[in-house]
Amino acid sequence: MRLVEIRTYRLLPGTRDEYDRLFREAALPLLRQFEIDVVGAGPSADDPDGYFLIRAFDSLADREQREDRFYASPEWREGPRQAVIDKIDVYVDAVLQLDESTIDALRRDLARP
Repeated sequence: MRLVEIRTYRLLPGTRDEYDRLFREAALPLLRQFEIDVVGAGPSADDPDGYFLIRAFDSLADREQREDRFYASPEWREGPRQAVIDKIDVYVDAVLQLDESTIDALRRDLARP
Protein backbone atom coordinates (compact mmCIF):
# COMPACT_ATOMS: atom_id res chain seq x y z
CA MET A 1 0.00 0.00 0.00
CA ARG A 2 1.12 3.53 -0.76
CA LEU A 3 -0.08 6.87 0.48
CA VAL A 4 -1.96 8.92 -2.12
CA GLU A 5 -2.64 12.63 -1.81
CA ILE A 6 -5.43 14.04 -3.94
CA ARG A 7 -5.32 17.82 -3.97
CA THR A 8 -8.17 19.77 -5.49
CA TYR A 9 -7.85 23.44 -6.27
CA ARG A 10 -10.34 26.20 -6.82
CA LEU A 11 -8.46 28.66 -8.98
CA LEU A 12 -9.23 32.31 -9.41
CA PRO A 13 -11.72 32.79 -12.25
CA GLY A 14 -10.14 32.87 -15.69
CA THR A 15 -6.72 31.58 -14.58
CA ARG A 16 -7.04 27.83 -15.21
CA ASP A 17 -5.37 27.75 -18.64
CA GLU A 18 -2.39 29.76 -17.38
CA TYR A 19 -2.22 27.63 -14.22
CA ASP A 20 -2.17 24.48 -16.34
CA ARG A 21 0.64 25.90 -18.48
CA LEU A 22 2.65 26.89 -15.40
CA PHE A 23 2.09 23.52 -13.82
CA ARG A 24 3.20 21.57 -16.89
CA GLU A 25 6.14 23.80 -17.86
CA ALA A 26 7.51 24.74 -14.44
CA ALA A 27 6.01 22.96 -11.41
CA LEU A 28 5.81 19.43 -12.84
CA PRO A 29 9.48 19.31 -13.91
CA LEU A 30 10.46 20.50 -10.41
CA LEU A 31 8.27 17.90 -8.72
CA ARG A 32 9.95 15.25 -10.86
CA GLN A 33 13.39 16.69 -10.09
CA PHE A 34 12.60 16.26 -6.39
CA GLU A 35 11.43 12.69 -7.06
CA ILE A 36 7.80 13.27 -6.16
CA ASP A 37 5.59 10.71 -7.90
CA VAL A 38 2.94 12.72 -9.73
CA VAL A 39 0.23 10.25 -10.62
CA GLY A 40 -1.99 12.74 -12.41
CA ALA A 41 -2.93 16.38 -12.72
CA GLY A 42 -5.16 18.54 -14.82
CA PRO A 43 -8.29 20.61 -15.16
CA SER A 44 -11.49 19.48 -13.46
CA ALA A 45 -14.03 17.94 -15.82
CA ASP A 46 -16.95 19.78 -14.19
CA ASP A 47 -15.61 23.10 -12.92
CA PRO A 48 -14.05 25.81 -15.11
CA ASP A 49 -12.03 26.99 -12.08
CA GLY A 50 -11.12 23.52 -10.82
CA TYR A 51 -7.82 21.65 -11.03
CA PHE A 52 -6.46 18.50 -9.41
CA LEU A 53 -3.10 16.99 -8.49
CA ILE A 54 -2.56 13.38 -7.41
CA ARG A 55 0.75 12.40 -5.83
CA ALA A 56 1.90 9.08 -4.35
CA PHE A 57 4.29 8.49 -1.45
CA ASP A 58 5.59 5.50 0.48
CA SER A 59 4.24 6.76 3.84
CA LEU A 60 3.16 9.85 5.76
CA ALA A 61 6.78 10.39 6.79
CA ASP A 62 7.92 10.09 3.17
CA ARG A 63 5.27 12.62 2.11
CA GLU A 64 6.34 15.08 4.78
CA GLN A 65 10.04 14.73 3.98
CA ARG A 66 9.61 15.05 0.20
CA GLU A 67 7.15 17.94 0.38
CA ASP A 68 9.25 19.82 2.96
CA ARG A 69 12.32 19.43 0.78
CA PHE A 70 10.45 20.54 -2.35
CA TYR A 71 8.59 23.52 -0.86
CA ALA A 72 11.71 24.82 0.94
CA SER A 73 13.92 24.57 -2.14
CA PRO A 74 15.28 27.67 -3.87
CA GLU A 75 14.20 26.11 -7.17
CA TRP A 76 10.55 26.35 -6.05
CA ARG A 77 10.73 29.51 -3.95
CA GLU A 78 12.71 31.53 -6.48
CA GLY A 79 11.08 29.83 -9.47
CA PRO A 80 7.40 29.36 -10.28
CA ARG A 81 6.05 29.50 -6.70
CA GLN A 82 4.60 33.01 -6.72
CA ALA A 83 3.10 32.74 -10.21
CA VAL A 84 1.46 29.43 -9.25
CA ILE A 85 0.06 30.49 -5.88
CA ASP A 86 -1.22 33.79 -7.28
CA LYS A 87 -3.81 31.77 -9.23
CA ILE A 88 -5.07 29.63 -6.34
CA ASP A 89 -8.14 30.65 -4.36
CA VAL A 90 -8.17 27.57 -2.10
CA TYR A 91 -7.09 23.94 -2.10
CA VAL A 92 -8.06 20.85 -0.14
CA ASP A 93 -6.13 17.61 0.36
CA ALA A 94 -7.52 14.13 0.78
CA VAL A 95 -4.98 11.48 1.83
CA LEU A 96 -5.66 7.77 1.53
CA GLN A 97 -3.86 4.47 1.10
CA LEU A 98 -4.11 2.60 -2.19
CA ASP A 99 -2.46 -0.44 -3.69
CA GLU A 100 -0.04 -0.02 -6.59
CA SER A 101 -2.46 -1.42 -9.21
CA THR A 102 -5.07 1.19 -8.27
CA ILE A 103 -2.46 3.94 -8.41
CA ASP A 104 -1.34 2.73 -11.84
CA ALA A 105 -4.97 2.80 -13.00
CA LEU A 106 -5.17 6.47 -11.93
CA ARG A 107 -2.02 7.47 -13.79
CA ARG A 108 -2.63 10.15 -16.36
CA ASP A 109 -0.38 11.02 -19.27
CA LEU A 110 1.22 14.34 -18.39
CA ALA A 111 3.37 14.53 -21.51
CA ARG A 112 0.98 16.66 -23.52
CA PRO A 113 1.84 20.38 -23.83
